[in-house]
Amino acid sequence: MSKKVKEPKPDWIRIKLTTGDNYQEIKSMMRSKTLHTVCEEARCPNIYECWANRTATFMILGDICTRACRFCAVNTGLPTELDLQEPERVAEAAEQMNLRHCVVTSVARDDLKDGGASIFAGTVKAIRNRLPLCSVEVLIPDFLGDRESLQIVMDAKPDILNHNIETVERLSDKVRAKAKYRRSLELLQRAKEMQPSIPTKSSIMLGVGEEWDEILQAMDDLRAVGCDIMTIGQYLQPSEKHLYVQKYYPPEDFAKLKEEGLKRGFSHVESGPMVRSSYHAHEQVKSAARQKEEGIVSQA
Repeated sequence: MSKKVKEPKPDWIRIKLTTGDNYQEIKSMMRSKTLHTVCEEARCPNIYECWANRTATFMILGDICTRACRFCAVNTGLPTELDLQEPERVAEAAEQMNLRHCVVTSVARDDLKDGGASIFAGTVKAIRNRLPLCSVEVLIPDFLGDRESLQIVMDAKPDILNHNIETVERLSDKVRAKAKYRRSLELLQRAKEMQPSIPTKSSIMLGVGEEWDEILQAMDDLRAVGCDIMTIGQYLQPSEKHLYVQKYYPPEDFAKLKEEGLKRGFSHVESGPMVRSSYHAHEQVKSAARQKEEGIVSQA
């Protein structure tokens, strides 16, 4: 797991550099409202494409994470404050962007009693107040397994509950800080029990040392807890201090994994080298809903 891949990125790893008016406008808006996006903080390779299309993933609860996952570029440390006005500012920005689907994620805030769940719930409500027709997807941390914190989020009734397992079970402790593979699965299962009608979603990244059979097992594990939507992407090393890339998967492997996921009953699988959890999120939701309406999806 420590051996570095020395060859350059393959030609299928391409980032679209689009910095037109939409990109500049969204960047200016985020700065003026003192908001953070995971697009910037996690150095997402799709930021240019998404911002050019007027879509963004808001990152609430500040920009300092209490964990230090070995794949993530977000700053780590001890946060010093909690901004209770943040939900309303996020809603204002979503309204200005006239979003139809809004994704809200956060840093991990293990320093807070509820892990920030109340701010998640407040953000969902604030967006709904300003944009009643906008669907809201939340990408939440594990809240250290606290059931009450998850209940706070689920009671706000987001349209999609997203929580990422990130990698296969064998590598979870090495890749993620404090998070536990089985605890993440339990969170997804509890979310379904609390609000059965709300679709759940999860993601894994490839290239950190996993085996093919382990990827398929992760799919089976997610389906076993009723997960509806899965995204699969290529891990890219943010800096020299992060995990080295062990393998670059070609596009045909991602296509095969999409087939495997659909065979297992996911309502939608977004799979590709540049796919990230929130990439084309609105299209994922529409596809999943359409397939369910047509009765294609087998029940977990």
